[in-house]
Amino acid sequence: MLVKHRAKSKDVNTLLDNASETHNIAIASAITAYARIHMSQFKNNSDYNLYYTDTDSIYIDKPLDDSLVNNKLLSKLKLENIINKGIFLAPKVYYLETEDGKVIYKVKGLSHNINLTQNDFTNLLYKDTFVQKYQNKWRKHIEEGNISVINQLYTLKVTDNKRKLIFKNDMLIGTNPYTINNDEIINK
Repeated sequence: MLVKHRAKSKDVNTLLDNASETHNIAIASAITAYARIHMSQFKNNSDYNLYYTDTDSIYIDKPLDDSLVNNKLLSKLKLENIINKGIFLAPKVYYLETEDGKVIYKVKGLSHNINLTQNDFTNLLYKDTFVQKYQNKWRKHIEEGNISVINQLYTLKVTDNKRKLIFKNDMLIGTNPYTINNDEIINK
């Protein structure tokens, strides 16, 4: 069993939606920094195994204590899904099957209407494999005053540009953080 909790952020979004049309980088930075501080209490917590986290969500192996969960209060987490199967390949790249059979997947940069299967994600766990899909992308040509639609090839593969990949028999089994000293990666 895998449990997904997401931070309640509706009130913050409402605040930002009602702000002026100009974007305030200071407010956006403060909100992101506070989210990181808030989510840090769930990282490296020995009470459960953490499989994936993002700015506002965690995937862990058991439910959180009831004192941390409330679907209506800001700063509390909301139970979104109970997951039977999850494949986490990279930040914002994952495949999930919920306990009620619903399939959820996310791939940053790939259109939501492109179909991917569990097999696509499972194959990506093997060293040197990739999945290629075509998607339509809109391109603005400001100098020409038009927009064109191009059919662009998207290649999905597991990379080591954020974490060191750990393989066993050519299958990805985990990752480790890089150690950096004086702007040099020591353990790559």
